[in-house]
Amino acid sequence: MIEQYVWDLREADETQAEVVGGKGAHLGALSRIDGVRVPPGFCVTTDAFRRVMAEATSIDDSLDQLCRADPGDREAIRTLSAQIRRTIEGIAVPGDVAAAITRALTRLGDRTAYAVRSSATAEDLPTASFAGQQDTYLNVLGPTAVLRHISRCWASLFTERAVTYRQRNGIDHRTVHMAVVVQQMAFPKASGILFTADPVTGNRKVATVDAGFGLGEALVSGLVNPDVFKVRDGEVVARTIAAKERAVHALPDGGTQEVAIDAHHQEQPALTDEQVLRLVRLGRKIEAHFGRPQDIEWCLADDGFQIVQSRPVTTLFPVPETDDQDNHLYVSVGHQQMMTDPMKPLGFSMWQRTAMVAMHEAGGRLFVDVTRRLASPASRAALLEVMGKGDPLVRDALETVLDRDDFVPSLPDPDPGKPPAGGAPAPVETDPAVVTELIEVSRASVAALERDIRTKTGTELFDFLLEAFEEHKRVLGDRTSMQVIMAGMEATWWLNDRLEEWLGEKNAADTLTLSAPDNVTSEMGLALLDVADVIRPRPEVVDFLRGVEHVQDDAFLDELAKVEGGPEARDAIEAYLDLYGMRCVGEIDITRPRWRERPTTLVPVILDNVRNFERGAAGRRFEEGRQRAQKKEQDVLSRLRVLPDGDRKADETKRMIDRVRTFIGYREYPKYGIVSRTFVYKQALLREAERLVEDDVLREKEDVFYLTFQEFHDVVRSNRLDDGLIQRRKDAFKSYHALTPPRVLTSDGEALTGAYRRDDVPAGALVGVPVSAGTVEGRARVILDMSEADLEAGDILVTSFTDPSWSPLFVGIAGLVTEVGGVMTHGAVIAREYGLPAVVGVERATRLIRDGQRIRVHGTDGYVEILP
Repeated sequence: MIEQYVWDLREADETQAEVVGGKGAHLGALSRIDGVRVPPGFCVTTDAFRRVMAEATSIDDSLDQLCRADPGDREAIRTLSAQIRRTIEGIAVPGDVAAAITRALTRLGDRTAYAVRSSATAEDLPTASFAGQQDTYLNVLGPTAVLRHISRCWASLFTERAVTYRQRNGIDHRTVHMAVVVQQMAFPKASGILFTADPVTGNRKVATVDAGFGLGEALVSGLVNPDVFKVRDGEVVARTIAAKERAVHALPDGGTQEVAIDAHHQEQPALTDEQVLRLVRLGRKIEAHFGRPQDIEWCLADDGFQIVQSRPVTTLFPVPETDDQDNHLYVSVGHQQMMTDPMKPLGFSMWQRTAMVAMHEAGGRLFVDVTRRLASPASRAALLEVMGKGDPLVRDALETVLDRDDFVPSLPDPDPGKPPAGGAPAPVETDPAVVTELIEVSRASVAALERDIRTKTGTELFDFLLEAFEEHKRVLGDRTSMQVIMAGMEATWWLNDRLEEWLGEKNAADTLTLSAPDNVTSEMGLALLDVADVIRPRPEVVDFLRGVEHVQDDAFLDELAKVEGGPEARDAIEAYLDLYGMRCVGEIDITRPRWRERPTTLVPVILDNVRNFERGAAGRRFEEGRQRAQKKEQDVLSRLRVLPDGDRKADETKRMIDRVRTFIGYREYPKYGIVSRTFVYKQALLREAERLVEDDVLREKEDVFYLTFQEFHDVVRSNRLDDGLIQRRKDAFKSYHALTPPRVLTSDGEALTGAYRRDDVPAGALVGVPVSAGTVEGRARVILDMSEADLEAGDILVTSFTDPSWSPLFVGIAGLVTEVGGVMTHGAVIAREYGLPAVVGVERATRLIRDGQRIRVHGTDGYVEILP
């Protein structure tokens, strides 16, 4: 039927993107909003595109090649996409399609000028806008020209930029189809873009208007700088009026042309304040309709605004949902836990259930609401102190908001005459037996969990887990455990502060804590050196490991045992996995594959250890560190004793050295206990998932990772699942990877990163937090995936973040640089354990430092130099 090829814009809405494309669907929806004017027009549907593609059988082979092309092979993509475009443009528009288009033009007035605009099905999506990826043609005159430009729009589905964009977003070229929007041309006095949320800060209450004279192409192409207006609460709060020397206007015979603007008009605003406010009110109405911030293209003609496009703003970080209208200030959990990647729903929902404080999800990340703690002076000071020690950027971001005076409410301190709840805790004695007992209690708790969970299935398992979560929190919040952790950290801070004051030495505790006992994370790294000792003299095993990418994880250990020397190597790896197999990168997310599940993850590190170390390296490294710490202690104490009041200072320092060496290693154990328990939970839950697969409720067991804990429980109870839920969750999770989580987030949507306010570093240096003293120069190895590590002795590891699972790499490097972290985060603790100069919290380090560059890490003063 003819009608399937052309739809009036007013027939379309946002549910019909598969027929009219993303742009057509949004324009159709816009035309239905009361008070919103959209230039009249029609859509040439995707059925017409499919008809043309069906006549171009030669495209199939090119599409196959394009789908197989490496996204990084720009030349291949350029050649194949150009070939497909030429083929499409060479096909005549089929007669019945052309007739339908011509009739639609007649209804609008065939002497009218038109805008002919691409509208792909993968366009203006909530997760990927595809802005500017396909073509638009303005001021097209006559049916013949319109048909020719419709063919060009079809072909623009395969521009190099559109193809690359789809590949980067994981979208199959064959699943995307092209509709075309044809609208009456608007000839505006001014045009531009309205963002209903500030595109830089993310603040949802601040709208930004970019405006220029003439057609909007002058702004989009970068021909002129726009006037910029910022509007908040119905008021223009900021404006920048640019010198607009040129504009784009329509030509009488079709097409457009750049023209010069009269000198006395160049610095006149394109819009009055009243017009800006009217436009923003219109934008808020559009935003309310679509339910999320919008990027809106507008034009002003005859003193009335017309909307020519609206798409979701896909780059804004989501805001946690609340049931009130109050201001809220959130701190990122991921930046504290050294895992800023998004978590799947089962992962973040179980972390929420086992955490000691309430956590709020947004964009697959967790946040803690600190508004009330910042509201009263005493709790504010304590929170800022803790945050500043952990991550100065978080403190600076919080202070930025506090300086505004009007965001965080002001509450009085609690009654100063009232003693704190529970009374002040008594200081823990400096006794290694305290740590030993805490570790035994944790081990016993995990062993009891493993024993008791074995017989639990179905809803009984979930009831059991709810009780287990309470035990989880009890162990995690054990008062003595918290006292020991704080005692180790406070002793570290005391030593650094006093020894800098008394001896002028920065970060002295870094050496004094080398090879501290009971540090399960540093022991994990050294233990993998022992595994390498077993493998090194067995060449057949080494050869097998070098080709292990061809072996499935579930068959890895069995296949290893078949080569000469393999049984001994397998036993060594098995013993390692018995102790540490529950660990992995991003281990706070229960859905991440553990080393026990993917043992091949460890192979690159084992091979590095085989190549870079000699037998017995683990024991030697630990003993060398212990002796360096002992020598440092003797040096510090002898220097203190010759100072005024030196005996007292030395005695106090000795007590603190003993205290820090007794307790600082335990800092890593609670996380080990958490991850050990988490793996037990995971194994039990996956057994339930396997049953659901057997009952045809799930397609594959890992699909439960996209359900929250409660949803998983409900599915087990009902044996039913919404078919579309898992796919929607997968799509959302994929989109979250493109978002950069802020350290601090406001309920207005403002994302704050914080800043280092320092003037004591060389020009061009990258500033961060000094966490492990010393200076080292070497080759930067930028590694984002531990399983792809390839390190040589003397290399400096540069990565986004390190949790405990990265510690096996630390034994083979000379220094560390991370984008996320603070003084007491895991990477910092282990860097000090191994004596590695380290700087963390270096913004965009993995992008500013290229793999293979020589860099110098100043671990004492907290900056990194990129060397020529």
